[in-house]
Amino acid sequence: MVCEHRDTIKIKDVEPGSKGCEECLKSGDSWVHLRICLTCGHVGCCDSSKNKHATKHFKETGHPIIQSYQPGESWKYCYLDEEYLE
Repeated sequence: MVCEHRDTIKIKDVEPGSKGCEECLKSGDSWVHLRICLTCGHVGCCDSSKNKHATKHFKETGHPIIQSYQPGESWKYCYLDEEYLE
């Protein structure tokens, strides 16, 4: 299967909205790993984190593709196709 949503992400790099999970920083909570939305730059915590803010962001906005925001990682994931990219 080939993800057709790649065209929805910006050609240039998005600017991260924060240096950590935006919602966890506001509430004083912690996270495990970070993901960045490649549509708008929202930084949210992964599904191994108790709040799962990256997935919540997808469900609220429909922005389909995230990228790992961990140092040394560059993989991407499409929520709509449930497929890892690159």
